[in-house]
Amino acid sequence: MTHSPQHLRLGVNIDHVATIRNARGGDHPDPVKAALIAAKAGADGITAHLREDRRHIRDEDIAALMDALTIPLNLEMAATEEMLEIALRHKPHAACIVPERREERTTEGGLDAAGQDNHLKPFIARLNDANIRVSLFIEPDPAQVEAAIRLKAPVVEFHTGRYAHLEGEARADELKRIADAAALAAKNGIEPHAGHGLTYDNVVPIAAIPQIAELNIGHFLIGEAIFDGLDASVAKMRTLMDTAR
Repeated sequence: MTHSPQHLRLGVNIDHVATIRNARGGDHPDPVKAALIAAKAGADGITAHLREDRRHIRDEDIAALMDALTIPLNLEMAATEEMLEIALRHKPHAACIVPERREERTTEGGLDAAGQDNHLKPFIARLNDANIRVSLFIEPDPAQVEAAIRLKAPVVEFHTGRYAHLEGEARADELKRIADAAALAAKNGIEPHAGHGLTYDNVVPIAAIPQIAELNIGHFLIGEAIFDGLDASVAKMRTLMDTAR
């Protein structure tokens, strides 16, 4: 099934509103308030990563987001029993399985779905059974897409961090890798998404890949919000994405 949505969805990741809150403790700024502003400004969904060490989003944030949002919540989670139990309790619209290492500052690459078939299979099956749309955060690599097909994941999200950091010809090569992986996924009935490191300056070529249905963008938008406000930064990103289509 080839999938070429005209409207490219924008998922806004609000983790780093919680990072700023947690720097002081207390409850300001409120990530739920940020989520509602983003929704009003054109976000189609909200993404939040509940990490094992709770360094930004906390358990009560997930409960509050589920209560407050009228747009879908995408819960980013590691493939652990604790996170599976939390996902099954809250029943977000989607769950994106990401690799997680405590010492990293942010997610530093895709999940090795190809090497972790046996570990991932029961998590994906249980989330699928609960009608939570499973996404695997992977590198734009045919072996990883093939693993996602075997694992019956309905969605993959391609890690665009490498693309974001490269320049010139190397960036063009990585863009082609992402486009090829998106085409392979779509051809096999998997919906391709993309995210990590996307900015106003680099989003358009990714947004122009016709099979990609959703972009998840967080750190950059929260950073820009300091200067221009969150509504303005989300609206500007939304416009760039629409123009690319």
